Amino acid sequence: MNTIKLPSNYLLTGMIAIALLLTLSSCAKKAVFQTSTVVPAARGSVKVKKDNNNNQVISVEILDLAEPDRLQPPMKSYVVWMVTDENSTKNLGQIQTGTKFLSKSLKGSFKTVSPFKPVRIFITAENEPDVQYPGMYVVLTTSNF
Repeated sequence: MNTIKLPSNYLLTGMIAIALLLTLSSCAKKAVFQTSTVVPAARGSVKVKKDNNNNQVISVEILDLAEPDRLQPPMKSYVVWMVTDENSTKNLGQIQTGTKFLSKSLKGSFKTVSPFKPVRIFITAENEPDVQYPGMYVVLTTSNF
């Protein structure tokens, strides 16, 4: 017995295909941090996507980033910075590092929302987390998005 596909089946399949394409085209941008000369074992990535209010949701994931007090010279915190599309540099906040239960690797994560579009994200080691300008001790950086 042959089955005949009704036009509604084609319409439903087409609508699903269009929804998938729209979902894929609105995916987050992802950038990988370049290998660090300060902490060579550190690696991580940054995801940036637009929310419903046209703000930028910035998520940072880091692995094997040494505690800042183990650097030479020792520091107190890691600060996440953003270079905006308006060529200004913004302090996004402090990233916390530590080990998870039953894990030896140091992990860090950070998430924030910004009205500015990022061009590049970088992390510095600082003595204070609320500094207004990045210091010279750049630990990790992405290339431009």
